[in-house]
Amino acid sequence: MTTIAIAGAGIGGLTAALYLHRKGFDVKVFEAVKEIKPLGVGINVMPHSSKLLHDLGLGDKLDFTGIRTRCIEYRTKFGHVIQSDPRCVEAGFPAPQYSIHRGALQFLLLSEVHNRVGPGSVQTGNPVTGYRQNDDGVTVLFQDGSEFAADFLIGAEGLRSQIRRQMHPDEGPLKYEGTMMFRGAVEMDMIGDGKTMVIAGDHDVKFVTYPISEKLRKQGKALTNWVAELRHSSPRHIDDADWTRGATIDYITPFREFQMWDMNCAAIMEATDIVTEFPMVDRDPLDFWTDGRVTLLGDAAHPMYPIGANGASQAILDAHMLAECLGQQNSPDGLIAYENNRRPATANVVLSNRQGGPERVLDIAASRVTGPDDRIEDLITPEELEQVAAGYRNVAGFQKKAV
Repeated sequence: MTTIAIAGAGIGGLTAALYLHRKGFDVKVFEAVKEIKPLGVGINVMPHSSKLLHDLGLGDKLDFTGIRTRCIEYRTKFGHVIQSDPRCVEAGFPAPQYSIHRGALQFLLLSEVHNRVGPGSVQTGNPVTGYRQNDDGVTVLFQDGSEFAADFLIGAEGLRSQIRRQMHPDEGPLKYEGTMMFRGAVEMDMIGDGKTMVIAGDHDVKFVTYPISEKLRKQGKALTNWVAELRHSSPRHIDDADWTRGATIDYITPFREFQMWDMNCAAIMEATDIVTEFPMVDRDPLDFWTDGRVTLLGDAAHPMYPIGANGASQAILDAHMLAECLGQQNSPDGLIAYENNRRPATANVVLSNRQGGPERVLDIAASRVTGPDDRIEDLITPEELEQVAAGYRNVAGFQKKAV
């Protein structure tokens, strides 16, 4: 039986393990941390990727845990609704968008890997540092000096992938966009229907919020995830960016900024006990992902700005396509076929996110709306807004079903 080693037990790596196992491969996942914990806060799983998770039989568990997002509302800082972009099955998508705690999704996938692939299929506490290979196989190298023989190796260990570094030793530092992100989650009263994601502001000052707990929603409450973004010319921790890093005193700067808004952004921030900070970073698209029997997946392959809520979704799409291609060609040619499908597509998403992705409607509105008494419909046409939304859906690969 063909053995596939996966470096990284994140969302992409675990989804790949499930799909590869279903194709009949022997799968072993290696995770650097000794104990996997439900870290992070909220993420979104777009309709095209949630369809794949439903295909794995995880629909009921997703519905139990995450929120079926009704729509994304783009708003000005004065509170105007610029655009309401539906993301639900009722709007014609093949599957729901889910807003969910990253750790909850990771643990859902981890439990499925343990149940389906086997309780020893995920080994923790042994970081992958590199590989060597020949025509017949690949040897996975670990920090403690041990090794593991496999037929293929998948680098899915995220932003600081050692496998990517071995493939591209001269790549250089992360690319900083100029924005610092402050993030938290707080239990509070439900806002509106409890199923809406709100993105407000503009490229320089932005606030994103959405609920991430279906259990609390059914109780009339919300676990409200939020991200406050602010242009910052002197960022910290680009090279060692970590979403678990607590925000320090300059957190007060964006807080003061949002106190002037006509929404309750500041109140949500003020009620949050733990706030983290992270610079908005990505990397340039690579010329290649595959080296013989080794390839990259997820953030190891295409780290992108968290614009359009698409990072985890693209990793899930990678995982599915990798399994499909290796199932058809159980050879390095299968890895090349996977790369040829996914690398151009994800490069387009990375570059589109640098231009604001679907959030460009915020900047359009910010350039025309001068105060709370302005009317959006007098300043922006619906066709102009839909052009932005439809363009990004095409780039990211999630389309409504044909009528």
